[in-house]
Amino acid sequence: MAPRSLFALAACVAGALAATPLADKDFDYNNLPYKADTDNGERGTQFGYNRCNSTTENQQSLCQTAMITDISDWCVWSSPEPNGVIGNIEGESVAWCTKPGRGTRLIPDRAITGVQFMKTPDYVQVVGFIDQTQINLQKEDGGGEMDPHGADQRGNPLGGLVFSGAWGGIKQVKEWHNFMGSNMFCFKACDPSGPNAKHYCEHIYDRIGCQYNAPAAYVNGVFESCEGESQDFPGVYTDSAGVVQTYSQPPESLGEIKSMPYTARIPKSSNCVTATSSVIFTGLPSGTAAAPTSAATSAATSASGSLTKSVAGSASRSTTSASSTASPNTNGASSVRAFDFVGAAVAGVITLSGALVGVALL
Repeated sequence: MAPRSLFALAACVAGALAATPLADKDFDYNNLPYKADTDNGERGTQFGYNRCNSTTENQQSLCQTAMITDISDWCVWSSPEPNGVIGNIEGESVAWCTKPGRGTRLIPDRAITGVQFMKTPDYVQVVGFIDQTQINLQKEDGGGEMDPHGADQRGNPLGGLVFSGAWGGIKQVKEWHNFMGSNMFCFKACDPSGPNAKHYCEHIYDRIGCQYNAPAAYVNGVFESCEGESQDFPGVYTDSAGVVQTYSQPPESLGEIKSMPYTARIPKSSNCVTATSSVIFTGLPSGTAAAPTSAATSAATSASGSLTKSVAGSASRSTTSASSTASPNTNGASSVRAFDFVGAAVAGVITLSGALVGVALL
């Protein structure tokens, strides 16, 4: 190699080492730069932009600034073009949101068929079911993970920012993860002032999906907002002997993940308030998503428990039973892509404290 080429290589390496990781950058929601990522590395430059407003709000928006605050105001990352596959577009994914006014694309009306929003002492989380073809993903895509890291620390998507109003004011969330695929999703944003944000929003378990990264009561046909306890750190579990263990995800070179040594504990929830999608999501563009299947709707009704009061068209219920773990029979599927493990568990049945509470949980 010529000396000049050596100098050029050294300069590139030095530049890469000097670049500030996306998760370490500070941003003000009301004074965002056009692009959060100004680098030009192996993956090129940032696809979209972060300064989003009324002039960028349309179904072709390339806004890469997401929000997650409550059951009516949250986003997911998805493809900018039809028939996208998460594994191919994670670096270029754009924000699709439920609330107008963010300068983003809007998730079409009726595309979302079930949601649980959860606020815990350490994070806020939204999980549920969605017709992913209406947010530009292929129907068969098993999906994958987006987070603020990536191998080059520039994030997936590159320059993708997340903010939340869940902790007073609109604050930047530096640790988060979002799994999309198999018509399901989970998006967790960890309290930026919390001592364990990096652990609760771990990003190294990209091949085992929502079932282990965001265990919750996934019930199609139900829309609810709850308070709850924090989950175990992803990958951390207590074995049958009572010993705390940490799971190590095998590299993809070893092939698909066919089994897991543990079942993730589902955190208990309380003060759940249910409503209908028409009350929660207003101002969304028309969509063509099919209604949940009768089996899923029936199971969701069973899972809802007794209603204790009615408030403006919504109902409140309490689910304060002891924390539980999913039945092992929901974890027997093989995994090829990041989200297949979760998708294969959709048809499973979860038993909590010996009682059937529904299908389509993870």
